[in-house]
Amino acid sequence: MQDITVEELKKRLDAGEDLLIIDVREPYEYADFNIGARLIPLGSFALHLDDLEDYKDTEIILHCRSGKRSHTAKEIMLAQGFTKPRNLLGGMLEWQDKFVKG
Repeated sequence: MQDITVEELKKRLDAGEDLLIIDVREPYEYADFNIGARLIPLGSFALHLDDLEDYKDTEIILHCRSGKRSHTAKEIMLAQGFTKPRNLLGGMLEWQDKFVKG
């Protein structure tokens, strides 16, 4: 699947869609600002893939600070047979720039 923009994700969240969103940042980053995603830091991400087994064919949106760690998480998921992981382009930096700062 193609990656997702912050605009598309915000529109879907505002519409009340039930989405599986995973934040792969560190706990301190999550504590500073988050959009309510499930926190699974990239450093332990591979250890938690078994917990996500039921979602192998479900859209899973991954995000981090800028999009680099979530891109890595997406690649890990694809290598393990997940079919619909999507990276949030620009991550929380882009989100905050578009929707928090102004």
